[in-house]
Amino acid sequence: MVSDDVYEALKRLKRPGESFSEVIRRLLHSKRGGLLDLAGSQTITEEGLRALEEYRKAVIKAEVERLKRLLKGD
Repeated sequence: MVSDDVYEALKRLKRPGESFSEVIRRLLHSKRGGLLDLAGSQTITEEGLRALEEYRKAVIKAEVERLKRLLKGD
């Protein structure tokens, strides 16, 4: 769960037809800075930052598992 201020920030950044997960993914992979750059800016809480870090770890883990399955031919 994210705090209300983080939700509102994500809502403002959300493009038409884009899910919140897609917003987060886009910002995490942005070369011009992303959500993790907001730490300490009073825009995101420590709890929100931890949640984003966990989300990023889960995305990477899922991608590694997908690649392993592809290599095995599953």
